[in-house]
Amino acid sequence: MDKTTDNKITVVINTYNASRYLERVLSAVRDFDETVVCDMESTDSTLDIARRHGCRIVTFPRGDYKIAEPARQFAIQQASSKWVLVVDADEIVTPELRHFLYEHIRRPGCPAGYYVPRINRFMGMYVRDFTPDYQLRFFIKEGTVWPPYVHAVPEVKGRVEHIRGKAFLLHLMDETMHEFIDKMNRYTDSEVDKKAGKHYGVGALLWRPAWRFFRNYLLRGGFRMGKRGLIRAMAAGWYQFVVVSKMMERRYR
Repeated sequence: MDKTTDNKITVVINTYNASRYLERVLSAVRDFDETVVCDMESTDSTLDIARRHGCRIVTFPRGDYKIAEPARQFAIQQASSKWVLVVDADEIVTPELRHFLYEHIRRPGCPAGYYVPRINRFMGMYVRDFTPDYQLRFFIKEGTVWPPYVHAVPEVKGRVEHIRGKAFLLHLMDETMHEFIDKMNRYTDSEVDKKAGKHYGVGALLWRPAWRFFRNYLLRGGFRMGKRGLIRAMAAGWYQFVVVSKMMERRYR
């Protein structure tokens, strides 16, 4: 690694028809050393926006992929910096987060990666969980492997810590029930592929949804969101029911 890149950060953004929020997302990362947009053959104005912001654009053929994870590994390898921050095309990097990252990579003994807290929206309201939605999005490029499955966590070579305080990602997408249901089929199909070696029984149809509801509604504080929190927790439980059902369905074929 060239020593001149040791304290530099590349922001990597995977896109497919991501024009809705991209202008705001790219404006928020303009002070980083480099921004790489890895596009999966968009047909809207995504690439025009990326060019206006001076991003380096690389292409990953979309093919039959319905999720971004298969393109993650390719995308992060295009970074010219030692450090990589992965940002979705509907996430804002706050100034506090940028300051935190640059400050900490200059310190001796800095971790090889950081889980970044993310604040999400659901049905028009920012989620008020007791525990943040932590995403492992910042890491040293060398040695990091991103599995090609939905909701995959990158495998970072070295110590990883969680960011505490006011530095976070702001998720702009307001998830509605329509969007949740639309994504559920795509995401649960990928989850079934990811869990192909596991064999859940009938009990999993009950305890996995129940546990996910309990965790989201009580342990994570979903009840503080009123009716929306109840709906969100029940939807999380239903997601798990669908995953287990599809796994059983595959075995029965």
